[in-house]
Amino acid sequence: MNIFLSYGLLYLSNYLLAVCPEINNLFNLQIFSGNANNSLILIGGFIATVFVSPVCEELIFRGVLINKLKVIVPTTFAILISSLLFASLHPYGSIMSAFVFAICMAIFYIKTENILVPIFAHFLNNLFAEVIVILDKGNILFTNDFIMIVISILAIISGIVLTVALIGELNKIK
Repeated sequence: MNIFLSYGLLYLSNYLLAVCPEINNLFNLQIFSGNANNSLILIGGFIATVFVSPVCEELIFRGVLINKLKVIVPTTFAILISSLLFASLHPYGSIMSAFVFAICMAIFYIKTENILVPIFAHFLNNLFAEVIVILDKGNILFTNDFIMIVISILAIISGIVLTVALIGELNKIK
């Protein structure tokens, strides 16, 4: 569901950037200016996204930050604060879906008391997203109107289902 929500929000952000290109200047920080087609860069990016990020981000945001925050604020606030910080590290267009994803990972962590659960879920999410990018060589997801409509509808449904589920789960947390 997070993938559909992510792509739906990416469509929305692409639309906003088309209508108001100045937004891009606020969020577009180019760290690397080399040739992105270099296969070593692509392989390194894949490894970092699929393997390194899930481990590091889950250990930092769930394993350390939530546990430290729970000492000074209620668990629900600890989840929301760590999720906001997690989302702030993601690019414009992904911030909202990263926030929702972070809440999901935090709930996994809190409910299971096992950091390996959100690490594995994060790994699967990133792997699935990277496979979609690799398979979408013709950029069909962002250029085909039918696919955009279908994914947008799925994004709306996913957003509603996730919101209801997350509110229910957050209310259950002590």
